[in-house]
Amino acid sequence: MGPAHPYKGGIAQYTTALAHELTATGHEVRLESWSHQYPKLLYPGQLTVREPELPPFPDTVRRLSWRRPDTWLACGRRLRGYDVVVLVVATPIQLPAYRGILAGLGRDRANRVVAQCHNVLPHERLAWDVRLTRSVLSRVDEVLVHSAEQAKLARTLTDRPVVLEHMAPVTVACGVPLVPTDEVFRRLLFFGIVRPYKGLDVLLRAMAAGPRDVSLRVAGEFWGGAEATRRLVGQLGLSSRVELRPGYVDAGDVPALFTDVDALVLPYRSVTASLNPFLAYAHGRPVIATRVGTVENDVRDGVDGVLCAPDNVPALAEALRRFYTHGEPERLRGGVCPADASPGWRAYCAAVLATASS
Repeated sequence: MGPAHPYKGGIAQYTTALAHELTATGHEVRLESWSHQYPKLLYPGQLTVREPELPPFPDTVRRLSWRRPDTWLACGRRLRGYDVVVLVVATPIQLPAYRGILAGLGRDRANRVVAQCHNVLPHERLAWDVRLTRSVLSRVDEVLVHSAEQAKLARTLTDRPVVLEHMAPVTVACGVPLVPTDEVFRRLLFFGIVRPYKGLDVLLRAMAAGPRDVSLRVAGEFWGGAEATRRLVGQLGLSSRVELRPGYVDAGDVPALFTDVDALVLPYRSVTASLNPFLAYAHGRPVIATRVGTVENDVRDGVDGVLCAPDNVPALAEALRRFYTHGEPERLRGGVCPADASPGWRAYCAAVLATASS
């Protein structure tokens, strides 16, 4: 139970990929998704895309609506015959619906329920988020998280078993060949939605303090608009070095972003996990990132990227200088290998299904 096409973004991609992977292992899978995921007022950006970002899962039902409790109960009743139900926890606004699905499954349900938490609690929290999250996590059979930090947090909200399994690689660059080049472009890429926890402002300040001949491309939706970023760019004297491309990037337009950049930069203040390192590696580019969440496990410092402390302008500026040491962009690019997704998905599917035998 989670978002799928036409909804966009990493969580919808991961939900779809999980359904495909479980089917590939021989299981009968149904993907229950949303007709209306949450009020548009709560998400000021683009909600859906026309072209699928991954091959759509064929057995997908899109009947759930955040404003229709009857669809919650009906969903739970439809799923009574399944052995395992996976609730994809992405935002607290969906948790009342999950309470309704659990009610529809019945008090004496025979199936096992897994709460797959991309974020146990949101990065920007509201007063009722903890209460809502606890109300669902205390009613499932297992909580699946993606980092040790998130496991620790989950255990403060439920006494149910908490399982830690790292996310398997998923990219929207399937079939896109690596771009072989020895050229150093002196240009970096920030890609994805711009929200405070993503640390774009930290990167801009580091750009002002770091190498003066390096430019930056920023491509993605701006949470609440791009005006504050434009002002900061001007204040820092970076107008000639920073290219802003506001708006969601369709899957077909992603490869072009990487053709003339040296690295993807992930200056996160905090994050649970990110699929973006795998995206960069699929396009043959190293990663400059902060040591947060699972990113520090996915990026090998000095091999296929550079790591530094989070929310630290001097540290990130030094990381940029280190990356642009003579010959270093080429050397790190040579260390990049596209991730082999098979072992990760075998482990992840096993973690999802383990509750069925417990």
